[in-house]
Amino acid sequence: MGKRVTDFLKRETVLSAAAVLAVISCFLVRPDREYLGYVDLRTLILLFCLMAVMEGFKQLGAFQMLSACLLRRVGSERGLAACLVFLCFLGSMVITNDVSLVTFVPFGLLALEMAGLGGRVCLTVTLMTIAANLGSMLTPIGNPQNLYLYGRSGMSAGGFVALMFPYAALSALLLAAALFLFYRGERADCSVEPPRSLDGRRLLFYGVLFGLCLLTVSGILPEAALLVLIVAAVAWDRRELLARVDYGLLLTFVAFFVFIGNMGRLPQFKGFLESILTGNERFVSVVASQVISNVPAALLLSGFTDQWRELIIGTNLGGLGTLIASMASLISYKQIAVRYPGQKGRYLAMFTVWNVVFLGILLAASAVL
Repeated sequence: MGKRVTDFLKRETVLSAAAVLAVISCFLVRPDREYLGYVDLRTLILLFCLMAVMEGFKQLGAFQMLSACLLRRVGSERGLAACLVFLCFLGSMVITNDVSLVTFVPFGLLALEMAGLGGRVCLTVTLMTIAANLGSMLTPIGNPQNLYLYGRSGMSAGGFVALMFPYAALSALLLAAALFLFYRGERADCSVEPPRSLDGRRLLFYGVLFGLCLLTVSGILPEAALLVLIVAAVAWDRRELLARVDYGLLLTFVAFFVFIGNMGRLPQFKGFLESILTGNERFVSVVASQVISNVPAALLLSGFTDQWRELIIGTNLGGLGTLIASMASLISYKQIAVRYPGQKGRYLAMFTVWNVVFLGILLAASAVL
C-alpha cells in the first residue's frame, strides 16, 4: 500500500500538490454554493476531447508514419536533426507539446541510433523539447494553459495566433541557427521503416473528430454537444482509448480551480497577489512557471488579473528554464533516463543551459515585440 502511494505521488506530483492546496483552502473558505462556479467546464471538456482524439491518432500510428516518411528524405546529420526538431515544433501547434514529445522523442532516439549519432542524443532531445514547448505557444490548442487562457480572455483564434506569431517566428529562427551552428552537413543514413500501413478510414474518422474539436474552440459547436459526440464516437471505435486520457491533468485543473476560487475570496491574499502582479504580469508568470510549472502558474495567476495577453506571453515563455517549467519537458527527461541512464546528468545540464539561453533571448526580445 505504501509503495502504491509513493508511486502515485511520484507519477502525479503536481496533482498531489494541487489536491493538498485545494483541501487546505476548503478549511479557510467553507464549502458553499459559490464553489459551483469555480470550475471552468469548457476548458475541461475541450481538454478531455482533444486528448481522446489524440489517443486515436497515436493508436493508429499516424505520427510515426509521418516521421518515417520525412526521415527517408534526409541524408545528413544536420538534416536529420532539423527534421526531428521541427517535427516537434510544428507538430506541437496541432497535437500539443506533450503528445509531440511522447511521439517523436522515442522515434528520434531510434533514428539517431540507426544513423550512428548516439553522441548527439542529449543535444538533439534538448532542442526537440525546446521546439515542442515553443511551437505549442502559437495556437490556442498547443498546450493546456493556452486552451484555458484563450477561453478566459475572450480573444479570437486569429487574435491569439497574431499575438504569439512574433515569438514563434523568432523561436523558429533561433532553432534553425542552433541546428546550423552545432550540427554538421556530413552524410547520415537513416531509413526508419514506417510502423505499418495506415487505416485510411479510421484516419479520416479521427480527422473529422479533430475538426469538431476545432469548431468548439472557435465557438461554433457547443462544448456539451462536442463531449457527447466524442465520447460516443471514440467508444464506438476503440473504447479502451477513453481510459488512456490523462485524467490526472483534468483533476489537477479541478483542484487548482477550487484553490484559486477560495483564495480569491480571502481579501488579504487577493490584495497581496494583485499588488505583486500589477504591471509585472509577464515577469511574474515567467518566474512562477520556473517553480510550479506554467500550467499551474496560468491557473493561479488568472484568478487575480485580467491582463490576459501578458499571462499568455509570460506562461508560454515561462515553459523555458527549469526542467519543471513545462511538465512536458519531463517526458523527454524520462526517455533519456530510461534509455541512457548514464547521461542523465549531462542531459540535465545541457537542457538547463540551452533553456536559459532561449528564455533570455526571447524575454529580451519581448520588450520590443
